[in-house]
Amino acid sequence: MTPVPASFVLASRSPRRAEILRAAGWPFEVLAADIDETLLKDEDPISYVKRLAVEKARVVAAKSVGKLVLGADTTVVIGSEILGQPRDNEDARRMLTLLSGAWHQVTTGVALVRQGGNPLELVDHRTTRVRFAKLTGEQIDWYISTGEPMGKAGAYGIQGKAAPFIEELEGDYFNVVGLPIRLVYELLEKANL
Repeated sequence: MTPVPASFVLASRSPRRAEILRAAGWPFEVLAADIDETLLKDEDPISYVKRLAVEKARVVAAKSVGKLVLGADTTVVIGSEILGQPRDNEDARRMLTLLSGAWHQVTTGVALVRQGGNPLELVDHRTTRVRFAKLTGEQIDWYISTGEPMGKAGAYGIQGKAAPFIEELEGDYFNVVGLPIRLVYELLEKANL
């Protein structure tokens, strides 16, 4: 028997997260949360994505009392630098240059929250290592010209036009896309739904 609920709320505007849930056949509705995503002083990447996932889920759960809410947040880390979504094309170029020919980590925080008579709050994370091929300036310029880097942590989407740039991956592919579906399933099992 599957632990997937009859329906839940996805606290995200991410079309990639919605695609993953649809592909898994899980019924859901979308109600995005607007929160301050500013990194706190001395906050590490894992604490950061877990905090944001929980905050998103809590905001939406307060508007959807009694419903199970799924929150998630993904970030890219290279060395000690957290790469969020690029501010503009120059920021995207800087990020892609950093990633070129290097290993980096993609971490997603996932939270399940329900408020009301049967409250619930579970949070965890998944980290995947990804290695980019060495990119030329022309390849970076071309990729930026597609518009795809905007709105994506680390300025790339593994499932899109950046796919040929990926040389190696260690861990969960869906985590890099933005939602480690296996981790969501494990949290649902813990929730005994």
